Amino acid sequence: MDSLFPILIGIAASCAAVALILVLLSSKNSRQKKQKPKSRSSIIRTAEKRLSQDPRDPSALLPLSDLYYKEQQWEKAFPLLTTIAEIIPVYPEIDVFQTALRLGICSVKLGKLAEALKSLSVARRKEPDNFETNFYLGQAFYLNKDYDKAVPFFKKAASSGKDVPELFEYLGLSLYKGRLFREALPYLKRALDAKPESKELLFSMADSMHACSMGDKALKVFMHLRADPEYGARSCLLAGGIHSFSNQNAQAIQDYEIGLKHTEAPLDVLTQIRYNLAQIYLQENDMVKALNLLQTIQITVPGYKDVRALISRYQELSQNNTLKTYLMATNSDFVALCRKIVSVFYSKATVRILSVDAKPDVAEIQTEIETVKWEDSVVFRFYRNTGSTGELYIRDFHGRIRDLKAGRGICITAGTYSDDAKKFVEGRPIDLVDKAQLLKIFTKL
Repeated sequence: MDSLFPILIGIAASCAAVALILVLLSSKNSRQKKQKPKSRSSIIRTAEKRLSQDPRDPSALLPLSDLYYKEQQWEKAFPLLTTIAEIIPVYPEIDVFQTALRLGICSVKLGKLAEALKSLSVARRKEPDNFETNFYLGQAFYLNKDYDKAVPFFKKAASSGKDVPELFEYLGLSLYKGRLFREALPYLKRALDAKPESKELLFSMADSMHACSMGDKALKVFMHLRADPEYGARSCLLAGGIHSFSNQNAQAIQDYEIGLKHTEAPLDVLTQIRYNLAQIYLQENDMVKALNLLQTIQITVPGYKDVRALISRYQELSQNNTLKTYLMATNSDFVALCRKIVSVFYSKATVRILSVDAKPDVAEIQTEIETVKWEDSVVFRFYRNTGSTGELYIRDFHGRIRDLKAGRGICITAGTYSDDAKKFVEGRPIDLVDKAQLLKIFTKL
């Protein structure tokens, strides 16, 4: 009997160990069953089954919308969240804030901006300091091009202290597009540090610097961007403007010519480049190139600025070298032409020039004229313009004639005279010579 006792103890111990192992395994399997989440297909299958019986069943809508939202399947999540928002009054246990926020974010992602603004406004009333609410409200206004309204929400999101490069990008671009250039610069720089490959940020920063009188820094960026397919044309336009303002016409011409190679650029940008380039060619007396550009503008954008008048004027100049000299030549050549006009103005007259006073747009020559029938002191005034000369200019000339004690004055322009100017000279010793008469005088030369 005593010899069986140890054997019985061993058997009992073994049974206890086996029982303990079975209990532990059973407990582990039970915990695993409890902890194992439902599979994606199970969630979808269960939810769709319930929704087929009741399309507004929150026990199906909530898990299915949560699944699609977290997977960023915005198209699928949006209608579910819309239904959840509609049934909130019936099921007060549904989280109003989370539903409104998620519905607003889905709407932003899908470009449904009216729905986004409505839902995110509800979320903001619940939690006005929430980062996501303010960030996506700012996005909704930004995408709606309400940049002034977007800025306060982006600033509120930024006040949370979260370092989100995308936030600084949106805030910088909103300030830039709202024309708050100086305020935009630090945010654009911060966003560009995180996203140096962004040409939009780079161009926006350069344009902001240009607007803040940092032309030298901006010019380097614009020249760097001249070849870019999206921002190249606008960069060429702005670089050309900076060079032109500094009287660097050769560099400006290069900028504009590169800009015109971007044939897919917006028409308004290409038109402004053509117009600016035509103006420089006119300064350089290259009327053929200028007229080609102006005629292209007239075809593509009829009635643009003063293009029609410029074409009319410079076509005539290209065909009449004397008129071109009168209007566009250097001051010395202009004065030389005026002296010739004075010499042939009166037929068979002896002309003695007493003095010449020349300025960029006007020249005055005092003479003594002697003919067979009379002799007198005559003052000639030449205006280098093609517009209408008004009464004030003629009054000034009349005063000058009296100061010089001259007997007569001849006023000459390549344009016309206003009715008031014509009325003023009635009964006064002044003759008005307009463009038509001037062209006849040129034939005598």
